[in-house]
Amino acid sequence: MNKSELINELSEETSFSKKDVTRVLDSLTRIISRTLKKGEKVSLTAFGCFWVSRRPARKGINPSTKARINLPEVNVPRFKAGKGLREVVRTMKLG
Repeated sequence: MNKSELINELSEETSFSKKDVTRVLDSLTRIISRTLKKGEKVSLTAFGCFWVSRRPARKGINPSTKARINLPEVNVPRFKAGKGLREVVRTMKLG
């Protein structure tokens, strides 16, 4: 599902206009990003938790030249699914 498909689904389920749903979805992503940028967690009960983790500097290999390179320390976004989301996924049937 991409963003436009999600907007369509939300619009149908809530009977809000696609324009309103788009504004809410864009606001949600901006707020989550801004909160993570401040170093704070975002928890959505039963859905999951977003936070920022620091990946330490490490050695890597350039895949095209096979040369060893130094990769710097970086911040990366993380997500851990909440109990409700894990249960939904665990009980679904694939195929």
